[in-house]
Amino acid sequence: MTLRSSDRFQLAADLDTRRILNGMWQVSGAHGPIDRERAIEEMFAYHEAGLTTWDLADHYGPAEDLIGDFRRRFTARLGVERLSEIRAFTKWVPHPGPMTRRVVEDAVGVSLSRMGVGCLDLLQFHWWDYEDPRYLDALKHLADLQGEGKIRHLGLTNFDTERLGIIVEQGVRIVSNQVQHSLIDRRPEVLMAPYGRDHGVALLAYGTLLGGLLSERYLGGAEPRPSELNSASLRKYKHMIDAWGGWILFQELLAALKRVADRRQASIANIGVRYVLDRPAVAGAILGARLGVAQHIADNARVFGVALDADDLAVIEPVLAKSRDLMKLIGDCGAEYR
Repeated sequence: MTLRSSDRFQLAADLDTRRILNGMWQVSGAHGPIDRERAIEEMFAYHEAGLTTWDLADHYGPAEDLIGDFRRRFTARLGVERLSEIRAFTKWVPHPGPMTRRVVEDAVGVSLSRMGVGCLDLLQFHWWDYEDPRYLDALKHLADLQGEGKIRHLGLTNFDTERLGIIVEQGVRIVSNQVQHSLIDRRPEVLMAPYGRDHGVALLAYGTLLGGLLSERYLGGAEPRPSELNSASLRKYKHMIDAWGGWILFQELLAALKRVADRRQASIANIGVRYVLDRPAVAGAILGARLGVAQHIADNARVFGVALDADDLAVIEPVLAKSRDLMKLIGDCGAEYR
């Protein structure tokens, strides 16, 4: 399968991304065991389908090591000259504390070593406590390491608009912010997207499929019992559905999406992803890849053939209008983590 150039987003002059990214949170251990050999072989299948961008983190279990192994096998099979096809965006999620040059450089060094690269494509930085301003120290050191060629570009993860503005005002060039963004969580559209559009900060959306809840599997189904929510993703996004409006309203949304999906010869998931990709400032959507366990390569790629028009939105938007305002209930992007 060959994807079109329009299925990429240019984050910077020297860095692009597929608009669907393969999310590796699912290998962290919070979603069940992963067979390493099967996982790496499946990474080749994703790549061959044109889904060549990976989203990972230092704390996603073996995710960085899997990228390193994949790159080595990729080189052996396809040649070193094709390594540039792979995009791997990692994260650094430190515990709050002193952010000295040594602390920051050592953390970056671990990611470089595990991933088998000399330069990180995109390092996405997360900080747990805004009351501790040392996140600015960390970002200053990261910017220095960027200048030394160890990091190509800097991004953020789950920062709110206020703190993003402070960072940008400090002169740190940020190309992306990874935030929760879906049909039920449209908080990024309120403040973050307008700011990002004005300052060249693209959004990488996660949680777009609500851990798989946004699918035909749950259409017409009874509300899942806690014991049926057997992964971290399902538990997390069921809580988001409850906050948004509850299971009955969610069923109404799934039914509306099914009508649009049937019209477009697509799946409910396709419509949910396409809706978010069409939102302001969104560069891409991160869809979880349960490597070696469950595969949705063909369905994910089908998103690129879907276009939503005003008639489709006229089916979806009235349901969304019935929901609670999560911006008022939770706060800006990332507030649920602080």
